[in-house]
Amino acid sequence: MSRTIITNVRAVCPDSIISSAAIWIDAGRIERIGSGAIANSELQADDTVIDGNGMLLIPGMIDVHIHGASGFDMMDGTEESVQQVSQACAASGCTSFLATSVSSTLEDLLAMIHSVRRVIGHERGAAVAGLHLEGPYLNVKRKGMQNEKFLRHPDLDEMNLLFREAGDLIKMVTIAPELPGGIELISYLREQGAIIAVAHSDATYEEAKLAFAQGASHVTHCFNGMRPIHHRDPGLVVAAFEEEHVSLQAIVDHVHLHPAIIRLMHRIKGAGGVVLITDALQAMGLGDGTYTFGGHTVQVADGVARLADGTLASSTVTMNKALRYTVELGIPLTEAVRMASTTPADILGLPDKGRIAQGCAADLVLLNEEFEVQWTMIKGRLT
Repeated sequence: MSRTIITNVRAVCPDSIISSAAIWIDAGRIERIGSGAIANSELQADDTVIDGNGMLLIPGMIDVHIHGASGFDMMDGTEESVQQVSQACAASGCTSFLATSVSSTLEDLLAMIHSVRRVIGHERGAAVAGLHLEGPYLNVKRKGMQNEKFLRHPDLDEMNLLFREAGDLIKMVTIAPELPGGIELISYLREQGAIIAVAHSDATYEEAKLAFAQGASHVTHCFNGMRPIHHRDPGLVVAAFEEEHVSLQAIVDHVHLHPAIIRLMHRIKGAGGVVLITDALQAMGLGDGTYTFGGHTVQVADGVARLADGTLASSTVTMNKALRYTVELGIPLTEAVRMASTTPADILGLPDKGRIAQGCAADLVLLNEEFEVQWTMIKGRLT
C-alpha cells in the first residue's frame, strides 16, 4: 500500500506547533512526524506527496452536538439526512460527530436511531462517533427551542428501550437532573457507560452538585438553557465550575456567549475542560431563510436562528468558524485546537483521534490564514 506524505505545513501537535512539518501516513495512520524538507532518498516510487504550501494543519475536529446541515435534519429519520450532515461536517473540518436529536415522540427518536445505525461504516464524509440524545427529559421552564409538547419526566422503561435499539451507539444523553426520576436516570446511564450531560435545566446549585456527585460529567451548551448565575443562587453553572471532572460545551458564534464568558470558561476549566460545538440546525451551510426544526418554524436572519418569540434556536456556525472565533478572542491556537479536537476525543474515549501524533488516525484538516478549509482527510483519505 502506498504512503502519503504531507509536507510544508505548520502542524498543531499536542504540545507545540511544528513549522515546516512533514507528516508520514501509512494505512490510514500517522507513521511519523518530521520537520524540514524531505530528501528524495526517503521517498518510494508509489508515495503520494501533498504540499501544504505553508498552511495550518490541525487534527480533525469533533462535534459532539450537531442537529443538521445543508437543509437536512437528523430527525428526518433517513439515511440521506445523516449522510448529508456527514459531508457537511467534513467540508467544515470536522472528521467525527455525534448525531444529535431533539425532544420528540418515541417513534421519531427510534427512526432517527435506526437511520444513524444504517449509515455507520458507510459515511460519505465525517465518521459518526455515536448518538447524542438531547432530551426529551428536559425542564419546561428552561426549554429554550425544545418543543414543550414532547418534554417529559425521565422514564427508565423508555430509556431502556432506546438502549436496546441503539446499544452502545448512545454516547451522550442531555437531561434535567432535577426532574422527578432524574437521579435514578443518572444511575442508569452511568451503568450503560453513557456521558451524562446537563442542560435545559432549572437545577439549583445543590441539585446540580448532587447530579455531578452521582455521575453527571458534562454541561450541554453551557449558560444557554439553564438557571443563570445569581450571587445568592449560583445554580448549575457555578456547580459545574467547581467540579474538576465536569466539562463544558461552548457555542462560539458571536451570539450565544459573550467573549468574556468564553474566556472565563477557558480560564476556569482550561482547554481540557471546554469543548467547541456547533449545535447547528439544517441551516448550516445554507444561510438565511425559514426552516422547520423540532416541530417549530425557525427564522434565520443574518446567520442567527430564532423562533417567532425571539428564542435562539440552535446555530448556523461551522466548526472551522468556531475555531477561528475562539482564537480571535485571545485563546492560544494550540488550546483552541485542543478544545475543538483533542478534548472531545478524550471525552468520547477516542485516544487515537483529535491529535497529530505517531500512531493516531490520520484525521487531518488543512486551513488557510482565514481558517477556511482547504481539504479534509479522514483515515488517510481526502474527502
